[in-house]
Amino acid sequence: MEERNETLVTDFVLTGLTERLELQVPLFLVFLIVYLITMVGNLGLIALIWKDPHLHMPMYLFLSSLAFADACTSSSVTPKMLVDFLSTDREISLIQCFAQFYFFCSSATTECFLLLVMAYDRYVAICNPLLYPVVMSNKLCTQFIVVTYLIGVMNSAIHVGLLTRLTFCRSNIIHYFYCEIVQLFTISCTDPTINMLVVFICSIFIQAFTLANIIVSYTRVLFSILRKKSEKGRHKAFSTCSAHLLSVSLFYGNLFLIYIRPGSGPAEDKEKLYSLFYTIIIPLLNPFIYSLRNKEVLGALRRLIRK
Repeated sequence: MEERNETLVTDFVLTGLTERLELQVPLFLVFLIVYLITMVGNLGLIALIWKDPHLHMPMYLFLSSLAFADACTSSSVTPKMLVDFLSTDREISLIQCFAQFYFFCSSATTECFLLLVMAYDRYVAICNPLLYPVVMSNKLCTQFIVVTYLIGVMNSAIHVGLLTRLTFCRSNIIHYFYCEIVQLFTISCTDPTINMLVVFICSIFIQAFTLANIIVSYTRVLFSILRKKSEKGRHKAFSTCSAHLLSVSLFYGNLFLIYIRPGSGPAEDKEKLYSLFYTIIIPLLNPFIYSLRNKEVLGALRRLIRK
């Protein structure tokens, strides 16, 4: 048996967004404000939807679930990043690293399938409005939401389970601001080919499958809208779909750049920028994208303020 004198790594060091000391405090303040706005926006949207009976509809139940997933995505990354801005010790243990990736991956996968069921909801509402109350029952909506979260939990469990087969002995430095799975592969002493293959297959299946079905749904929605004779009806249908399409474009554009585009080695600045936009900026934007273009949500907010 060949003896190995290498010491196994049990703690990692995150390099963060930048190593320039003069930028640490300004970046901390900026991202602290962003995180607070993100949590207030998403949790406030959830509270508003659940408090107002006028919003107890499938579309808004899905929206509240999406807001919760966004809050989880941001919370899995931002608090640790904020601590690292003010700390000279940027260590994170192996267990904490795996846990961070688990919650991040789970919420990100859930969001993919939530965007899909939201597209299906808009398809039924616009293309088959008379059947909408029957097809999109509260029971079916609940089942959709439960299934999306189960898929997210299962997908992240698969990747974290495979991560446990890896050993780390060459380096403990992760050139990222959170425990990103591909960066863990680059410092692994164990051959990560199987892990990389599973990540690629799961990413292709989840992202391509959900995006393809979203495109099909909205293509049918578009043709249905164009056939409407009423200008008011077309405007209302476009306004309810435009926010969702903007959110889908931002979300999937960054996901494909991060996980579908091949790459290895230390992360470049542009790769960190893609991840930063996906993990922090999109959860910040989503509640405002959906709220500011939605008369029902704005009406519920005004009713709440009057009370």
